[in-house]
Amino acid sequence: MPYLGYEYLRQSLGLTALEPARPALVANVTRISIDEAAVKVPAHVAPVAGAPLDHVLFALKHEGVDLAILAQALPRIDAGDMLSALRATPNGSYIRIACWLWEHFTHQQLQALPAVGGPLALLFDPMRYVTGPEVRNTRWRTVFNGLGSLDYCATVERTAGVEAGLASNVLGRAREFLAGLGPELADRALTWAYLSETEGSYAIEREAPTEDKAEAFAALLQQAHERRPLTEEYLVELQNAAITNPLERAVQFRTEQNRLRGPLRGARGITYLPPPPESVPALMRELMQFANAAPARIDPIVAGAISSFGFVFIHPFMDGNGRLSRFLIHHALCMSGELTHGMLLPVSVAMKRNEQQYLDALKSFSAKARDRWSVTWIDEGQYDIRFKADDSIYRYWDATRVVEFGFAMAEQALDVDLRHETDFLMRYDRLYRAADERFDVRGDVLADLVRFCLFQDGRVSARRRKQYKGRVPEALFDFLEKVASAGEETVETLRRSRK
Repeated sequence: MPYLGYEYLRQSLGLTALEPARPALVANVTRISIDEAAVKVPAHVAPVAGAPLDHVLFALKHEGVDLAILAQALPRIDAGDMLSALRATPNGSYIRIACWLWEHFTHQQLQALPAVGGPLALLFDPMRYVTGPEVRNTRWRTVFNGLGSLDYCATVERTAGVEAGLASNVLGRAREFLAGLGPELADRALTWAYLSETEGSYAIEREAPTEDKAEAFAALLQQAHERRPLTEEYLVELQNAAITNPLERAVQFRTEQNRLRGPLRGARGITYLPPPPESVPALMRELMQFANAAPARIDPIVAGAISSFGFVFIHPFMDGNGRLSRFLIHHALCMSGELTHGMLLPVSVAMKRNEQQYLDALKSFSAKARDRWSVTWIDEGQYDIRFKADDSIYRYWDATRVVEFGFAMAEQALDVDLRHETDFLMRYDRLYRAADERFDVRGDVLADLVRFCLFQDGRVSARRRKQYKGRVPEALFDFLEKVASAGEETVETLRRSRK
């Protein structure tokens, strides 16, 4: 199959970058067409084999931006070829972008340039991608408008799911919802949210935190509202507070190779390998810079998803990365200023409920990155591990899937979890107040019976009736069921009625 553009460069130059999601190929079509699987190109439009720069220019024009492939391909192209193409069309947008990136990735400057003109050329098309703040390069009349920098940049395509998320105003709706509850009910709902977010984050890791650890992690979530910028020191503090094993407390970013294991034995049991330790400091420096600045400049949920998943893909610690990655979502929302006064969306609760989707979002990158490693099993727990690529695969990655997931979880955290819990609290208050006015029952006993009744869809089970028989008036059981199933007006009548 005759591939073109990025996939041609990847195969013909022997690059280790990840395969493009939609490779370009020659097809029996009359004009260039794009579907979910490929960019289909008529033969007469295709660049010729043996001309890598032609394929770079074709890819920039028709396939979008794949910085991981460009970072590896452009240094393979001779400076003379770059200059020849530039002199032929010195005002061309795509050749100017190619020359700009060539200089960045080779750390060299092209000499004896012709006069360069033409309108400013945006690296990312805002109609196709979610973009960031614009940074101009006057030498090439180009503009970097990506999510990050030329040394670390995630891409997010404007899919239907991303566009719906951007238009949803979920954070604004969360503020309005909590503000409408009144201070007391909002405080109780947020208390539940912090506790449940803590339990949900640990549950994803298959752990049940002790009471001390749960309180410590909830305190971390509240710290996010301090809007403290991420540094290595701060992340080490967070890691130390988040993990349960004191022997795994870090003092700095990891200096050894980490790996994630699955249930299989041998080399197949290694499911993911983050970047080599020597790459971690530079990658984390770029990610922290993004995480500190982006939430105030782009959609906070986009920023939070990239920060969270980018962190877990780098895996800068030997333990605690998953929990910290989910903390970074809250950090981004707070850094944006969109959530104030202790507000929190319990996204980990939604993630736990949609755990397979969470794993699928992780695998959208991790499964491909795993193929860039050679793993040989030596003995149980011992492996020969070698990286077959370079860290550009971790620097430039497609975050579309994880951003779609981030928006979906934020929506559920508000519309399912917070609203459901608030509804429960309101029904609890109504039922407790009605029963307390009618019956003389000890407060903790009545509270338990009210919860049991609500948890059982408005019924007091035979087991609970038997358990509390002789401790409370027999009529209380039927009264709780009647009030639990009644509307507001009926409840008020029952409260005021007397035997």
